[in-house]
Amino acid sequence: MTGKIRSLLFFLCIFLLLGGCGYYFPNVYTGPEMLVYMPNWKNRTDKLGIDNSMYQSLSAWFQKSEKINLTKEREAADLVLAGEIISIDLPGIGWDTDAQTTDVKVELHLRYVLKNLKTGKILWEVPNDIWTENYNTLTDRADTEDEAVEEILDEVSEKIYLGTLTKIRKMNRELLLDEAKDR
Repeated sequence: MTGKIRSLLFFLCIFLLLGGCGYYFPNVYTGPEMLVYMPNWKNRTDKLGIDNSMYQSLSAWFQKSEKINLTKEREAADLVLAGEIISIDLPGIGWDTDAQTTDVKVELHLRYVLKNLKTGKILWEVPNDIWTENYNTLTDRADTEDEAVEEILDEVSEKIYLGTLTKIRKMNRELLLDEAKDR
């Protein structure tokens, strides 16, 4: 009986230690409400609609937060998240033994910036972000390239969303420290 109690106490202590270790969910923002102005991204490619797809993908990620809202009105916003799709390339091709292409690599070049509109300070700038995704050309489907692009857009949108949350948390911590110093 004492062995069972000892084991139970041991697991209870481990559970309490892990529960109080300061872990947080990186995709949940609990700070003050923020309004982010996000204009449509510039599309420097010949792929029509990719800018709209990027905006929709980012919007879907930002809807996960109750405290961060997107707006099309710059004047009311706290932050601006702007970007452009610089280029889209198909640089890599795989071949099979019959000299047929088997897969192609889509490469997407992006640039984006997060700026505090109240202070004018740039919180995050990524001048050349390169994303790649492979797609198979042996299928009879014509939309495999589009699916690869959509996959890239979802992955980069997640990265931008999580990065934005990190930068907002850091900005809020710095504001709290500045307020504490002023007291």
